[in-house]
Order: sequence, then structure tokens, then C-alpha cells
Amino acid sequence: MPLDVSEFDLNAIGSDFIADPHPFLHQLRSESPIHKNPDGSIYLTRYDDCMRVYQSRDMLSDKTEAFGEKFGACPLHRHHTTSLVFNDPPYHTTVRKLISGAFTPRKLAEFEPLIGGIVDGLLDRVEDMRELDLIDDFAKVLPTEIISFMLGIPEQFRARLRGYSLAILGALDPNVSQQRLAEGNRAVEEFSEILNDLINHRRSNPDDAAQGEVLDSLIFGEHAGHRLTQEELIQNCIFLLNAGHETTTSLVGNSVGILLDNPDQHQLLLREPSHIGTAVEEFLRVESPLQIGNRLAGEDIKLSGEVIPKGTYIHTSIAGANRDPAQFHDPDRVDITRKPNRHIAFITGIHVCLGASLARVEGRIALGRLVQRFPKMQSNGPRQHVPLARFRGFASLPVRVA
Repeated sequence: MPLDVSEFDLNAIGSDFIADPHPFLHQLRSESPIHKNPDGSIYLTRYDDCMRVYQSRDMLSDKTEAFGEKFGACPLHRHHTTSLVFNDPPYHTTVRKLISGAFTPRKLAEFEPLIGGIVDGLLDRVEDMRELDLIDDFAKVLPTEIISFMLGIPEQFRARLRGYSLAILGALDPNVSQQRLAEGNRAVEEFSEILNDLINHRRSNPDDAAQGEVLDSLIFGEHAGHRLTQEELIQNCIFLLNAGHETTTSLVGNSVGILLDNPDQHQLLLREPSHIGTAVEEFLRVESPLQIGNRLAGEDIKLSGEVIPKGTYIHTSIAGANRDPAQFHDPDRVDITRKPNRHIAFITGIHVCLGASLARVEGRIALGRLVQRFPKMQSNGPRQHVPLARFRGFASLPVRVA
């Protein structure tokens, strides 16, 4: 049924949008590309408009006021207004500088053997299982191990990470229930307690472990005379764990779902495994793990011929931009050889995802080896998406590998 765009409200979307947002986004992009929600915010679905917002230095990421209205005084508000992603320079610059040393090409090259070893171990286990839930048994384990290694998270806490991540990130959705808010607040509190103890131990014992280089950089690093407070340390570690975990989990799960739904592309990748690099980029474009971003207009900005006034709250549809026919030929078709492919799954500008290169390396190794080792992989039951609009991924993806 065609959408009545005049009635569309991003803050009141239903399960049909979450199940498949693309028909809605296609119509909005065509008929209402700068869509005004009843609360005065706007929703952008065109590639050029989203790019203009992300590349503008006049767009603000600070959400203190907006999150105050959304959450009130609570752990979720404390977390989301302290973490890197929802702040602007100079604080954003300081935190990003302290973290960025762990994501250099040299550091990522050092991580490749670690990633490969984890992937091979998981694939050995998969072979023994034959039937599995790709999310629980494969996709979420890899990034959990990697980001936990980088932050020195003890093994006994790692199984909780995706639950914490989904609860905290889920509270960012446009339409959030009281139950989801309660779950998010509880996750921040529990996670904060774990990290507080870990940071205190690491500060007192800096040479105690061979893991946790990123945590050490945050604890002991300094930029422009500023060191992070305990609260800033805790909340930015939560952010890194959530971002590094959820993006890669969804990248791997979404990619497998796409291949199973497009057997011609699955067979092409089997025949020509050298396409894994462009395949990962296409998977990121077609089903972006992050679907919606936000900015606050710090100055007037002109989008699609219309001036958006200073102070307007802007939602960017990454999913809509990544299927814009003005930028991508035949955008709904999966083409693992697509070039160029200038998707914005990792955003762009000063807030471009710090872990984008790491996620790509994890995706190439995990998906490349999975596909080649189990060429007969097929669906094995109904799938279940995570019930969120801002993030796109599977809660469950049953597959058979032999």
C-alpha cells in the first residue's frame, strides 16, 4: 500500500517500517526528501543532502538538550551525553585523538593474525555443529573477542556485551517504550560498575596484562593538557564496546542474509573469492548496520533548494542515502562487484566511524573464510530482525552449513 507521506512521523513508526524500511524510504525520497515530522525535526533521505549535513562544520552532534527531553536525568542521559559520538570539538577532538592510535594501518595489520585465529576457531566449532544460529554462534562472538581484547575486558563478562549493547543503543530509537528505557538504564549501570572496577585495577597495575592497549591510551593518554575523568573513561569505553560490537555483528549477519537471498552473488563470490573486498562494501550499502543518524543545525543550511533554519534537529537516513538512484545505479540490486561504491554506512566528516577499517578487516576475513569453507550454506528456518529502526541487524539467523 502506498505511503501517505503527509502522515509519516519518524517518531511514531511501526513494525512494518522496521521489518522493511526501503519502500517507505523510496517514497519519501521521491515525494518528501526533506520530510517535516510533527515535532519540527526533519528526516533526510537523499544522498546529497545527507552528505552535505555530514560534511558541514556547522552541524552539531551535542545532544545534551535533546537527550534531556528524551531521557530525563538518568544513566542513559549520562552515557549518551558523555560519549565521543554525541559531542563536538574540543572534547570530541581530545577523545578521538586518544583512541585513534589503536586504529592505524600498522595496528590493524597486527590484529589480522588475531582475527584470523578467532575466525578459524569459530569455523571449526561451526563445522561440528552443522546447524546453528549464525548470530549467536558466530557473528557476535568475533567482534566481542576483538574489542574485549583491545579494552582488556575479562572473559567472564564478555557474554553479556551484546545484551548491554542492544539495550543501550535501542534506547536511541525514535519511538522507545518505558520498558526499553528501563532496560537501557539498567545496562548502563551494570556496565559502568564493571568498567569502573576494571579501570581502577588497570590504573593501579598498568603492566598487569598483555591486553587493553586502547584502555591504556584512554587512562594514561593526554591531549592538549586534558586527561579523561573517571566518568568520561567509563562512558567512552561503553561507547567503544557498543559501536565495535554491534556494527560488526550486524555486518556479518546482514551479509550472510544477503548472500542467501541472492544465490547468483553467492555463487559469484564462491567462484571468485577475490571479490570479498567489494562484496563487503556492497553489503554495507544494501543493509547498513546503522540506519539513522542525527545532527543539530548550528547555522542555516540549504538542502535540496530549501533553507533549513539554525536550531533544527535533523535525522539523516543512511539507509535511504545508500539506495538513492541519483548516486547508485539500480540501487536495490545486489552487485558484489559494484564500483565505485561511495556508501555512507560509516558516515563521513569529523564523525566518520573510528572503527570502520577494523570492521572492514573483520568482515573480509570472517565472511571470506565462512563462504569458502561452507559453500553449501543455506537458510534453516525463519529469521528474526532486531526490533529497532536506528540499527539494522538480525537477532536470529538459523543456517545449515552441510
